[in-house]
Amino acid sequence: MAVSDSSENGGQQVHQCPSTSSDSCHQRDGQIVNGCPLLQPRAINPERLKDFGEDEYLEKDVKTCDITVTGHSETQLSNAVNMPEHKTNRIRGNCSGQIQFEDISVAAFKISNGVQKTPCTYSRLSKQYGMDLYLKKEYLHYTGTVKERGVWYLLTSLSKEQQRKGVILASDNNFSKAMAHHATELHIPVFIIVPTNTSPGKVKTCREYGALVITYGNSVQDSQSHAKKLATENGYLYLQEEDSAPYLAGLGTMGLEVFEQVNKLDAVILPAGGECNLLAGAAAPIKHLNPGITVIGVEPESYSTLQQCLELGQPPADSACTSHRIYGELVNSSFGSNAFQMTKKLIDKVVTVKVEDILLAILRLMEYERAIVDAEGAIGLAAVVAGKLPELKGKRVVVALCSGNIDVPLLHQCLDRALVVDNRLCKFSIQLTDCAGDLTKLLEILAREEVHVLNITQERAFITSDIFVVKVRKN
Repeated sequence: MAVSDSSENGGQQVHQCPSTSSDSCHQRDGQIVNGCPLLQPRAINPERLKDFGEDEYLEKDVKTCDITVTGHSETQLSNAVNMPEHKTNRIRGNCSGQIQFEDISVAAFKISNGVQKTPCTYSRLSKQYGMDLYLKKEYLHYTGTVKERGVWYLLTSLSKEQQRKGVILASDNNFSKAMAHHATELHIPVFIIVPTNTSPGKVKTCREYGALVITYGNSVQDSQSHAKKLATENGYLYLQEEDSAPYLAGLGTMGLEVFEQVNKLDAVILPAGGECNLLAGAAAPIKHLNPGITVIGVEPESYSTLQQCLELGQPPADSACTSHRIYGELVNSSFGSNAFQMTKKLIDKVVTVKVEDILLAILRLMEYERAIVDAEGAIGLAAVVAGKLPELKGKRVVVALCSGNIDVPLLHQCLDRALVVDNRLCKFSIQLTDCAGDLTKLLEILAREEVHVLNITQERAFITSDIFVVKVRKN
């Protein structure tokens, strides 16, 4: 339904997207995703727009002023700089990179047709860390990533002709998984080109989501070159994760949901580094609705991409495609000038954490929240676990859990290492006389201390001190 209401004094126009039925896109008869039933999306009343003032993001601090709406409100959320156009130059709407609150509000209406609204719940970890922690569970999306928001809105912004021809990508990350799933749902042909050394599991996942996956070349650069060639020859739209206006507006809907789900919010913690697109997009509506809310970005200490860019005052010159088994997409500098400028204006603080802090956060989330997330999903809580944010003690804080795509062998290694860091898993060796009953006495002592023995090894041949001594190793 479309409604237009205007007055002689230049009334405000309100457009409302078509109402969705109970069986639209992902509302599949009570489908369960990651153990959580899909939630009915809750629309945002467009009449609320008139209650908000206009924010002007200047070269200094954020300035907020109240205005009276007398015409078409175009609330600007980024400074008026010349932003680069979308690389494909084929997307309808505002592709200049300038993000407005209305863009994010419209995106929130539209993505409710294809992307679920995720819960933001109070955490049992609150007492342990002395703050009211709320977890925004973005890992509950169908593909396990927050990027579904930006991908769905980006695909629906394409022209009908381009949707008919299809899109092509050259990556095997969360962006590609979300693209494979939603392009298939929208009946858009999708092709993904990956190197021949790509994990078979990742190839299988993208194919199960509906993409046609082709292995080509020995590097990401080879795959990208081949994908661009196929796009030129066949009329496909070559896509890569970048800071286009539709993509950022889609990601920004997460910030809008957070603001509506948690009252009297003091701070929001988001992943940074290679996830600067999410950081910028989600911060925009939060800072617009309440500039007093602190927005904090967290990135790995050994890959402090955003901090280095802020020190230099410019985004990365090249989009580095680095593969890291634990950090994943956190180390890829996939953000451009638009996302960097928004981050520079909107973010209050950027902190770094060690890999041990991330591993502990993964362990804490699994133990206390029964949440299985990867490094990208746990890095926000890692800053709290590491004690990097003491100023948030006693405050109401939202931590975004943005991704849950971690394979089982890596999860097993992460949990084992986290138990060692948490001093709950150890190994030791002891020399005993090689007599009957001595090993039994040692096990009885450990049992009284409620120690769980995982492994035990006896060594006799290489003991040189005494031929009648046995060396026992335990962990």
